[in-house]
Amino acid sequence: MARALVIGSSGGIGGALLSGAEARGFEVTGLSRSGDGLDITDPGSVDLHLGALEGTFDLIVVATGALQSGGRAPEKALKQIDAAYLAAQFAVNALGPALILKHAPRLMPKETPATLGVLSARVGSIGDNGLGGWYGYRAAKAAANQIVHTAAIELARTHKQAVCVALHPGTVATPFTADFVSPEKATPPAEAAGNLLDVLTGLSASQTGGFYDYAGKEIPW
Repeated sequence: MARALVIGSSGGIGGALLSGAEARGFEVTGLSRSGDGLDITDPGSVDLHLGALEGTFDLIVVATGALQSGGRAPEKALKQIDAAYLAAQFAVNALGPALILKHAPRLMPKETPATLGVLSARVGSIGDNGLGGWYGYRAAKAAANQIVHTAAIELARTHKQAVCVALHPGTVATPFTADFVSPEKATPPAEAAGNLLDVLTGLSASQTGGFYDYAGKEIPW
């Protein structure tokens, strides 16, 4: 049986991804802060929890992230930039995925196909930014995209059939987006998870290192 690992499995998208992968026949392992005590911003916590995993996984999804930190809304203007808020955004949205990807070479099989997807956001695209604002979140997601792209290059040297990509899930109806869009205008979590799993299972090794949306369309960096 193919094995899947969902990190951030207690979140709206993460939980739906876990259920969706199970429905597709994967043997699924989930890790999260509320369920397992995993703190993706703490190197010791990441090493402890990921180091305890045995064997390899055919599918790994990093479904972590935060749009707001410390109860503050995303910045709308330069005058709202705050060093502590920026640091918190980078800790969750860039450092966290980096610490997880550190374990990818051991957790992914070398001789068979395997896919790793990190949830990013379209607003992390520099080329697609036409509105401005949201400095911390945009910059942190852009950093995460660079980390994923760089990791894909390294993994390709030893894991010839591996796929490592950044993914934009769209606007999903979760607490994550509740302050910014009404539920009826967002995609239900189960549908979003299905879209992402379709993309992940449809990618080939030649597409590793890319940035894709929920429909499989490539997003500019």
